[in-house]
Amino acid sequence: MQTQTLDTITVYVPRDSTALALGANDVAAAIAAEAGKRGVKIRLVRNGSRGMFWLEPLVEVATAAGRVAYGPVGMEDVAGMFDAGFLAGGAHPLRQGATEEIPYLKNQERLTFARVGITDPLSLDDYLAHEGYVGLKNALAMAPESVVRQVLDSGLRGRGGAAFPTGIKWQTVAGARAAQKYVVCNADEGDSGTFSDRMVMEGDPFMLIEGMTIAAIAVGATEGYIYVRSEYPHAIATLNQAIAIATEKGYLGDNILGSGKAFRLEVRKGAGAYICGEETAMLESIEGKRGVVRAKPPLPALEGLFGKPTVINNLISLASVPVILARGADFYKNYGVGRSMGTLPFQLAGNIRHGGLVEKAFGLTLRQLLEDFGGGSESGRPIRAVQVGGPLGAYMPPSQFDTPLDYEAFAAIGAMIGHGGLVVFDDTVDMARQARYAMEFCAIESCGKCTPCRIGSTRGVEVIDKIVAGQNNADRPQQVHLLRSLCDTMLNGSLCAMGGMTPFPVLSALNHFPEDFGTPSEKAA
Repeated sequence: MQTQTLDTITVYVPRDSTALALGANDVAAAIAAEAGKRGVKIRLVRNGSRGMFWLEPLVEVATAAGRVAYGPVGMEDVAGMFDAGFLAGGAHPLRQGATEEIPYLKNQERLTFARVGITDPLSLDDYLAHEGYVGLKNALAMAPESVVRQVLDSGLRGRGGAAFPTGIKWQTVAGARAAQKYVVCNADEGDSGTFSDRMVMEGDPFMLIEGMTIAAIAVGATEGYIYVRSEYPHAIATLNQAIAIATEKGYLGDNILGSGKAFRLEVRKGAGAYICGEETAMLESIEGKRGVVRAKPPLPALEGLFGKPTVINNLISLASVPVILARGADFYKNYGVGRSMGTLPFQLAGNIRHGGLVEKAFGLTLRQLLEDFGGGSESGRPIRAVQVGGPLGAYMPPSQFDTPLDYEAFAAIGAMIGHGGLVVFDDTVDMARQARYAMEFCAIESCGKCTPCRIGSTRGVEVIDKIVAGQNNADRPQQVHLLRSLCDTMLNGSLCAMGGMTPFPVLSALNHFPEDFGTPSEKAA
């Protein structure tokens, strides 16, 4: 654990990609240089981000009363902060007060992100001092089927978008007979406005490793892969370092903590294809093949990676497992509403004043996220639409902002929560252009295996262009009807969610913002 001696002051500067993009390395170097110049002993810890991106780089200092935050800090601010006594939590224009008391952070329920921003991501001692590996030790003391039962009873559902019960997947793999089984983490975080996977990999990698190790013990797997998008070089580097440390200390390898159980883990880097976020296309990519969707059945749980039974979970699903095994299924399922149990890290992006990560129990409303946490639009103009669930998610108008964030409540209005990403648009947005973007995105990213997705998306772009151009207004209703028919074909005929969900943003834009298409409302029956 990082401790502070009487003559050494601990200062935290994030190593998160967002903070780095905003100059965190320069700020860290300036703090170290200024401390050296003044003869002050400091311990500089590169922690993860707290997720308050409008305050990055967020510098924290450990004081007797707790950690005090300053931000956003630039190189030019460092000398003045030293003059103001920031090492003792002194007053300064950038002082945000006690970090844990900042309302954005204080009003969250951080279970999965309990350590992110607090610990040194690559300090195993720090991880152990903050409930790290308690879940694994509990799992090792239990029968494998009891571990699966804990995950089932917790109500944990897939956090990647499909919301399928995680325990059911584990139970299926555990019951399969095979000499070799695998655990695969889908960290190909390609949805617009999402960054929670990256924050875990960069800010608390041992949590993911622990979650995957627990999964392996539960189902009898000995090999695991973390599939990470190539656009995350810092995450990949951090994961590889954490895996090496965990292996050296006996938390991975051929004899985990002396239990006689083996689990080996490695990182596989994707090549930038959005379709590889689909689980079977990801398996193809890991196997060294072109990322093309597989037909189901067989299910990957029975015939997955290299034809063997495979647990495939989203990163946040796996990262949620350690706290469940550490504190019990009852603890976890007491958060949330209905069948949406536990918490989800919601990610606020786009035209939003306070962009960042908010981990909350299911049940709060979209409006609460946008206003209480997000602070409204960055432009100050009214929010007109929010896309929830990535580029294949529906565009939600203000009339739906009071919908509780609950899987079933969203499904009932033709929307989805997905990976928890929100992209906000003010009243200057052209929703016809957004609908066109959805079709064009599908046309570009489609693997091409099935006709509804490959051809449907291309025709969709052409039809939307004709509707918007309005060269023959008499023909517009026919083109709108054609677009709806095309969406129906894609939704019901596509091999995977790539083509099957592209109609969500298109139809929601057409239904809720018909004026942008130059046509009166014509909602689908």
